[in-house]
Amino acid sequence: MNYHGSVHVGGAPAVHELAQLIVTKLAVGPAPTNCYLLRDRATGEQLLVDAADAAPTLIRLVNGSLAAIVTTDRHRDHWRALAEVAAATGAVTMAGADAAGAIEVPTETTLRDGDEIRIGRSVLTAVHLAGDAPVALLYDDPKGHPHLFTGDRLSGKEPHGPAPADPMAGRLAGLPDETWVYPAHGDDSTLGAERSRRGLRA
Repeated sequence: MNYHGSVHVGGAPAVHELAQLIVTKLAVGPAPTNCYLLRDRATGEQLLVDAADAAPTLIRLVNGSLAAIVTTDRHRDHWRALAEVAAATGAVTMAGADAAGAIEVPTETTLRDGDEIRIGRSVLTAVHLAGDAPVALLYDDPKGHPHLFTGDRLSGKEPHGPAPADPMAGRLAGLPDETWVYPAHGDDSTLGAERSRRGLRA
């Protein structure tokens, strides 16, 4: 099945099968907000990006234990279901160091730029992005191109104020155009498409 990265609330999830990692994308809540379940093929260990809403739906999607939940943004549309999903799955809660204090569910692990998160044999890197204290997750696929979970940055919908003048600054500047972008709202993209849309170059 070809992955299209387009989902809607109440619809079926989209599944992106990589060599070592399986990414399942689901839209929930009134915003709507995208949630991403990452499963390591070798071990079955799982991580959820943004327990945004609809806890029963997310718990069914996880269907078992969950190593961690990473909240990419301080705003409520990214963590409405966090407490319930964490309690049901035993997941460790993680968030960017600058956002953790604003999330009404205790953050067990704070993430700073460059921190590594291991899911089985797969490794994600926390990337601090310019703007409203978001944290992104970078998966550098050893058998393909990089994959970037950007939260509200580079999102089809940016509801919490304008993006920085150059959202590609810093660590993102060195990533190739083919880097796959998984946003918190809307369809997937690539860094190349986002650079062209904003008139920016790497």
